[in-house]
Amino acid sequence: MAQEVKLTMDGTLLNWLKQAGEAVKKGEIIAEFEADKATVEVESPSDGVVLTVSGAVGDELKEGTVIATVGASGEGASNGAPANEAPPKEAAPVAAPVAPSNGASSVTADGRVKASPLAKRIAEDKGINLAQVQGTGPDGRIVKADVEGFTPSATPAPTKTAETSAPAPVAAGGRNSYGKLPEGDDVEIIDVNKMRKAIADGTTLSKQTTPHFYVTVEIDVDALLALRAQLNKDLESDGIKISVNDMLVKAAALTLKKFPNLNTHFYGDKVVRYKRINIGISVALPNNGLVNAVSPDADKVSLSTMAKYHAELFARVREGNIRLDDIKGATFSISNLGPYDVDQFVAIIATPEAAMLAISSAKKVPVVKPDGSLGVGNRMKATISVDHRVSDGAEAAQFMQLFRQLVESPMRLLV
Repeated sequence: MAQEVKLTMDGTLLNWLKQAGEAVKKGEIIAEFEADKATVEVESPSDGVVLTVSGAVGDELKEGTVIATVGASGEGASNGAPANEAPPKEAAPVAAPVAPSNGASSVTADGRVKASPLAKRIAEDKGINLAQVQGTGPDGRIVKADVEGFTPSATPAPTKTAETSAPAPVAAGGRNSYGKLPEGDDVEIIDVNKMRKAIADGTTLSKQTTPHFYVTVEIDVDALLALRAQLNKDLESDGIKISVNDMLVKAAALTLKKFPNLNTHFYGDKVVRYKRINIGISVALPNNGLVNAVSPDADKVSLSTMAKYHAELFARVREGNIRLDDIKGATFSISNLGPYDVDQFVAIIATPEAAMLAISSAKKVPVVKPDGSLGVGNRMKATISVDHRVSDGAEAAQFMQLFRQLVESPMRLLV
């Protein structure tokens, strides 16, 4: 039976990698689209043939939109669409590219440039016209190395259209109400890209509409670091390496089991309490961006399985090969700035979530030992940001007490 391929979030259709009538395998990429904070690859749900495709490059599509159907050759589409539905409209023509060394063109017959999401993002940041880049990937696809190693030719880039070059509307009192843009040779004016705009819109909305409050604790991580070292020694032959972040995600998930009120989303007069604990983990991107990647069922998955999954997940996110499930469904989130030598910080809640945990760096500091003598220990500060419409200070403090207990007695993370 034909299966529908639906979008699970709003986005802009960027590229079709398969057309109606083409064979496809389960997990193979059918299309790419740009969500608020990431370029996402849409996979085929099964082996078969692409029966229909729907949508043109550049279309703004809503969550739930059926963009394709996959089934057996000659089978009717489950949504009633004809199997010979027309392919998407042609994209705007681009300049002829340099022929790649493998003989395959980086531009399709209908004018679309074949490039990985990461290559597109790097090209946009560097102002590179992808039509001039030689693709060395499969079937002439432009990949990260092609863009990073590209030397611009003397051929000028196509002139911007009126739509892309027109200035943003100027509101009363200055450009976009932020004041007049400075001028001169000592400044560079940079357009805000879609990802940065999404981050700006989301964080502004959260801070303006969510009454945040914060609770901070200091945690002894000596036992955690010792256990991690022992586990990694034991797992070395399996090629698995557990990170401090993995252990903190596990500790947060186990804490949420005792405090389900913080594993909720706030919707005005309703609070949605989730039975699954899916931890969103803030991942910094190579070219200035941020994505919350999701660790599903973090309370149930073993540390070794979680570590392997996180390594693969973070690699996909940073390379731009994001799947829909990678960034969908978080019930609670963590931001870990431990690798950046940070003493303490607070996180902005990812609405509609009820709370977010901020993890700072573990540092060697003077400590008073149980016998009253002075010594040196590894200490880390963690701060939870909580929506006061959902919870109160006492519950947040109790959450952080249990979180600290789990981190300071890390063998409980293995049970």
